[in-house]
Amino acid sequence: MNFLRGVMGGQSAGPQHTEAETIQKLCDRVASSTLLDDRRNAVRALKSLSKKYRLVVGIQAMEHLIHVLQTDRSDSEIIGYALDTLYNIISNDEEEEVEENSTRQSEDLGSQFTEIFIKQQENVTLLLSLLEEFDFHVRWPGVKLLTSLLKQLGPQVQQIILVSPMGVSRLMDLLADSREVIRNDGVLLLQALTRSNGAIQKIVAFENAFERLLDIITEEGSSDGGIVVEDCLLLLQNLLKNNNSNQNFFKEGSYIQRMKPWFEVGDENSGWSAQKVTNLHLMLQLVRVLVSPTNPPGATSSCQKAMFQCGLLQQLCTILMATGVPADILTETINTVSEVIRGCQVNQDYFASVNAPSNPPRPAIVVLLMSMVNERQPFVLRCAVLYCFQCFLYKNQKGQGEIVSTLLPSTIDATGNSVSAGQLLCGGLFSTDSLSNWCAAVALAHALQENATQKEQLLRVQLATSIGNPPVSLLQQCTNILSQGDKIDRRGSKIQTRVGLLMLLCTWLSNCPIAVTHFLHNSANVPFLTGQIAENLGEEEQLVQGLCALLLGISIYFNDNSLESYMKEKLKQLIEKRIGKENFIEKLGFISKHELYSRASQKPQPNFPSPEYMIFDHEFTKLVKELEGVITKAIYKSSEEDKKEEEVKKTLEQHDNIVTHYKNMIREQDLQLEELRQQVSTLKCQNEQLQTAVTQQVSQIQQHKDQYNLLKIQLGKDNQHQGSYSEGAQMNGIQPEEISRLREEIEELKRNRELLQSQLTEKDSVIENLKSSQTSGTNEQSSAIASARDFEEVAELKQELATLKSQLNSQSVEITKLQTEKQELLQKTEAFAKSAEVQGESETVIATKTTDVEGRLSALLQETKELKNEIKALSEERTAIKEQLDSSNSTIAILQTEKDKLELEITDSKKEQDDLLVLLADQDQKILSLKNKLKDLGHPVEEEDELESGDQEDEDDESEDPGKDLDRI
Repeated sequence: MNFLRGVMGGQSAGPQHTEAETIQKLCDRVASSTLLDDRRNAVRALKSLSKKYRLVVGIQAMEHLIHVLQTDRSDSEIIGYALDTLYNIISNDEEEEVEENSTRQSEDLGSQFTEIFIKQQENVTLLLSLLEEFDFHVRWPGVKLLTSLLKQLGPQVQQIILVSPMGVSRLMDLLADSREVIRNDGVLLLQALTRSNGAIQKIVAFENAFERLLDIITEEGSSDGGIVVEDCLLLLQNLLKNNNSNQNFFKEGSYIQRMKPWFEVGDENSGWSAQKVTNLHLMLQLVRVLVSPTNPPGATSSCQKAMFQCGLLQQLCTILMATGVPADILTETINTVSEVIRGCQVNQDYFASVNAPSNPPRPAIVVLLMSMVNERQPFVLRCAVLYCFQCFLYKNQKGQGEIVSTLLPSTIDATGNSVSAGQLLCGGLFSTDSLSNWCAAVALAHALQENATQKEQLLRVQLATSIGNPPVSLLQQCTNILSQGDKIDRRGSKIQTRVGLLMLLCTWLSNCPIAVTHFLHNSANVPFLTGQIAENLGEEEQLVQGLCALLLGISIYFNDNSLESYMKEKLKQLIEKRIGKENFIEKLGFISKHELYSRASQKPQPNFPSPEYMIFDHEFTKLVKELEGVITKAIYKSSEEDKKEEEVKKTLEQHDNIVTHYKNMIREQDLQLEELRQQVSTLKCQNEQLQTAVTQQVSQIQQHKDQYNLLKIQLGKDNQHQGSYSEGAQMNGIQPEEISRLREEIEELKRNRELLQSQLTEKDSVIENLKSSQTSGTNEQSSAIASARDFEEVAELKQELATLKSQLNSQSVEITKLQTEKQELLQKTEAFAKSAEVQGESETVIATKTTDVEGRLSALLQETKELKNEIKALSEERTAIKEQLDSSNSTIAILQTEKDKLELEITDSKKEQDDLLVLLADQDQKILSLKNKLKDLGHPVEEEDELESGDQEDEDDESEDPGKDLDRI
């Protein structure tokens, strides 16, 4: 503590000798007194002296006070006094200190005493344990002391608390304290604890901090609450800002839905207190933290969708269109809505449908644009509207098309009753306010961002400049204003209008050869650009020269050589003669070297301190970074290199088209193969079902055969037994020959049935063969269409098989009926043998039944013939299908052979290229070694430029070989 004594000795106004002695005596009493009351009184006296004599008390009493905390925990009163005294020593909140020097000295003392206190980590752990005491006189001073420690040396104290067991959890209990003072100071403590420490932020969040803080905000009245709501919102920002884990936890915990009631402020002109404005401002900032463009895109998108689904976006739009809202709240609301809709198609579509409560209703976009081009509106509000418009168009080709369509002749309202977004942008683009020019130009450039279709559509826009004169295109009018320069008297920055127009033209012409052709078609544009670049102007005009160089470079790089007088090579020759390539590249580099360029490239929001700083747009800085290098290369390339590059590009495009074609074909074939696989699996299932049914029918047929054999045996016995009655039977019309004939016909029916059954088995085997051939064919891409046709034929065959099986079922039913009737005949025959009286009637019945059986048997024979004919036709069709499958398999084999040949040729060409590269590398090494030897011998050596040109020609030859190989492929 020698340095502290030095500080004390260096003070101009130190404590008197008597006070120092008093403090020393009090410290001795604290250290040596055995009575608790004496120690308590001494500590209380030190507390009363600690504010005025902070340095002396800190030097002499800190160690004793820490000892009191360790030994006298049973007495809450002395613990409270000790904590208060330590707080007075460490804290810098001294109202008496006003001068700057004394304030700085006080801060130094606070940090030095804090360093002494936390040097022993057990002191912080002891303080955390004291916070578990429920006594107000212990907990509250402990909270204040720990907060002061975190303010003085935050990172060191955070690390100690982080490694302390249950350290953060003990502090989280403060939010549940029923005493508001402790709870509110606990919020302040957690603010200091979570500042810039992601690990502690995660622990606090998972200790249910979000739930408790949102409950406190609701209890305090949300936006109408006091300073406690502000503290809770600041703590929520600490937990969520730049912490993706906590943001995801906040979203998945459905806490976004609880934010919606915060913004139900109504349409009131009164009730906007300063605290309410502050609270609502922090609430809007909290929403922006969740959807910030710097967050991971996936997390931002999910939060945007959640805000739309719970109605939060709708509530923000209500504030946006309300009256009586303070200007700073309105500005922050516009910025918040901007980031909620940025890049989210659903939210952008909703915002496009919002109307302002005016008569007649106008779209919210139109109302906002009216504020942007109105120079009487506050600067920050105009910047917010521009940001909102940019976010509305970000990755929103539908919105871009709607904005551009308001400028086209077919969509402009001829009556003039309503003002469209396009008309407002044109009005701002050609007004006399330079800031309006810049904002309108940037807004229109965002309507063209990465959208070649709208760039071409905007070429159709025609403007009526004055009565009696023909209309002028928008592109021509922009170049006319650009060429006039400072001739028009404008309010604001001198270069702001020209910079805005040049950014618009560069965005318009980039990646759009048609727009480049229109631009070059005006013969005055190129001379104007070259004249601007070639002049030696002041430092302020160098930025305009750089943008003119960028525009001319874009006209070269994206030139399709459709205008003979302004082809790429001629424009480069013009630059070489009038400007010089080095001078052109130097002027082009002025853009990225400008101090405002780096500021604009950091964040997408146009946040400028004053209008003079509004020069660059964030998206334009991306375009400059993308094009600066390629334009530099294009300027230095020769015409032969351009031709070679174009040939290579065409070859690559053709190759890409071929590859794309084959990819699409393979994708379609894969889909067809997948369908065929599904159909084959379905057929397998159906076939299994049919096989099960056939097995059941076979078992039934076998049972019928067994029953028939039994009947046959019984019938033979009956014939032997009833031989004496044969003459009577002959007399009644039943001859033995007829009975035998009936038996033969029944036997033939059985044979026919077995034949049909064998044919069914053959068809099932053919179907299985077809399925196996289809399964093997799925591995070949070119057989997909043939397999599909085969599948249709198989399906037809399957239907025919089903028909045959149904007919077989009907025949089996008929046979069953015949067997039943036969059994009845046998029973009647036995009855005839027993009763001679009713013999005549029985013989008559038998004769009638026999006649009926003969008719049915003839019908069955006819159906059997028809089935044979159908089976024969099916066999022929099955043979034709096999032939088609064989032809398709041969076609597959041929295509596979051709594919293998092509792959071998590609492999050979790649090997040749690799060999050439190896030879070239060896040759370069040999040349280098020979060159060194020649230098050592004193012989003259060729210049490096010549060698490089030779190498370049070799590289060109090498680049031609792959192109030839690709053409051959």
